[in-house]
This record gives sequence, structure tokens and C-alpha cells, in this order.
Amino acid sequence: MAASARSVLSLSAWDTGRFWGRHFVLVAKCLCSATAAARPLSAQQLAENLRAKKQEQKAKEREVPGDPVQRRVQELKRYTQQLQNVHPNVLSKALKRGILHQDKNLVVINKPYGLPVHGGPGVKSCISDILPVLAKMLYGNKAEPLHLCHRLDKETTGVMVLARAKEVAHRVHELFKTQQVAKKYWAICVGVPIHSAGVIDIPIIEKEVQGQQHHHKMTLAPNYRMENGKTMKVRPNRHAHVAVTRYQVLSSTLSCALLELQPITGVKHQLRVHLAFGLGCPVLGDHKYSDWNKLAPQKLSVGILKKLGLEKTKTRYLPLHLHAQQLILPPLASESQELNLVCKLPKFFVRSLSHLKLEIPEKD
Repeated sequence: MAASARSVLSLSAWDTGRFWGRHFVLVAKCLCSATAAARPLSAQQLAENLRAKKQEQKAKEREVPGDPVQRRVQELKRYTQQLQNVHPNVLSKALKRGILHQDKNLVVINKPYGLPVHGGPGVKSCISDILPVLAKMLYGNKAEPLHLCHRLDKETTGVMVLARAKEVAHRVHELFKTQQVAKKYWAICVGVPIHSAGVIDIPIIEKEVQGQQHHHKMTLAPNYRMENGKTMKVRPNRHAHVAVTRYQVLSSTLSCALLELQPITGVKHQLRVHLAFGLGCPVLGDHKYSDWNKLAPQKLSVGILKKLGLEKTKTRYLPLHLHAQQLILPPLASESQELNLVCKLPKFFVRSLSHLKLEIPEKD
């Protein structure tokens, strides 16, 4: 009996020792972990962690989405990033292949998506920088650089006019300035205008937005306001620019529409502002003017996302669907003729039309 009691006591003591031993090891490990966490990482460890995160991010970007539309969105994002690293010679060759018209005075190109016209912060490649290279490709090594006649937004595609001589560029610029050039744009907009055709005549002004991110935007500065149900004329803002846009609905569904736009004036971001704040129908993929108070990816309805096959988290990569479809230039001299320049829609625009069930009107 005493022997068995001693054995039980010794067993209990052994179990107790084993328990406290394990507890001590566990506490020691925790303390070591805490000490390691508190200890600052070395430069090598920081570099390795950063490298691992970058590799993980690249692996995610290399993942090919199953949906064809999302694959196209990913391609456009990659294409836009790659444009900034393309050699000027390669970019010039691409523009040369897309020439719409060429004569002794003018070169008309099809401006691609995502390529800025002028340089700026973070811009490595732009059209103005490659004009000397393009001129040499077209007219030989002694050719004078081509000259810009007007500009398009970075995200806008379509007809863009260049001049061989500075005098011709100035002449064309004056034609644009004096509203003698007929311009037609096509845009897919989110929502459908109440009237199928009309004129938007609302001045535009640039203002600073007081929000989470301080930024500047163009906005409306109307000459009228509503007071007690009556329309009252107000004093025009002296900093506002006169802005007039004709529009016509070419095709529509319940949630979106294809519009033809004719800007009578040429104010910065005029079409985007008039559609977003004037008609309440922002351009598809316009992440700047879809919301006034913040800079954020455009919010789209579940129906549009489903038609486009797009996840809500991927809308930030949706390109701006605004295309300079046609320009009609009057004769530059007595011996020249009127130029009717038409540029076909980019592939991503055509695909979106198809997915959204919007029809391209037949040619007259």
C-alpha cells in the first residue's frame, strides 16, 4: 500500500515537472518571438521582405483571368504601362502604321489609348517628344519635326492632326480656335439622356475640390439657377469659359447609351463635364468626372458589370470610352479641298458596344 502511494506520488511529481517544463519552453518561445518582433529588421531582411512582396504581386498580375473581358482589361492596363517604356523609334513606327491621311501639308494619325500628347510629371513617352523621329521616318533624316495642331486627352482615342510646317500648324490651330473645324466624337455613357438629342450650353470653370484628396476639376458654372420654382438669371463668373456641345443618342438600352457629340467650343474636358454634370450620364470609364467630391473608380450598376463581365474591384482599369471619330477640315489654301477624316473605333470600344448590346449605326 505504501509502495503504491509512493509510486503515485512520484508519478504525479514527474507529470507536474513535465507540465512546468513544457510551460517554461512555451513561455521562452513567446518571449523569444516578442524579442524578435521588437528587434528592428536589418537592411537585408527588409530588402528580402520587399522583394518577396513584389514577386507575390507580379505573380498575381501574371494570373490570366478566365473571363475574356477581364483578360482584355488586364491587357489594356499592361499596354498603358508599357507605353511609358516604349522606345521612341518603336512608338513612331506604331503611329506610322496608323496614319489616316498624309499630304504635303498634313499628317493625320490615329491616336492610341493611354498615350499623352504632352509631357509632365511621371510621363516618359508622349506624342510631342516623338514628332522629330516620326518626321524622319516619313520624309528623311533632314525633315523638320512635325507640329501639333490640337490636342486630345491621354485616354481619348481617334483623329489627331499634325502639320509639316509651323505656319500650317498655326493656320489649322486658328481654324480650331475659330470653330471652323467640324468635330464628331463617339462616347458610351452610363445612363440614358432624357432627350434623344439636344444642345448643352453651360459655361465651364476649373475649381479645387475640398475632399479627402485635394484636387482640381473642371465643373459647370451655369448662368441660371432655380429659385421658388422659377428660373433666375445670375451674373456670369468671369473665370468661366463658354462651352457648347451638341449631342445625339445613336443607340441605347435601359442602362447606357452610345452618343455622338459635336463640341462647338473647345474647353478642357468639355465633353466629359457636360455629360457627367450636365446630362448626368458620365462617360463609361471616366473615373475623374463620375463623382465630384472624390477621385475613385467609377461606380457601375450590377447589370452593367455583369454585361461587361467585370468584377467590381476591377472597374478602375476600365478605359475611357471617348473616341474622336471624325474631323472635317476646311480648305487650307485656294487650291486645296475640304478634308473629311474618319477614324474607326478601337477594339476595346467595339467589344464594349457588343457586350452592352449597343448598335453601331449604319453608314449613310
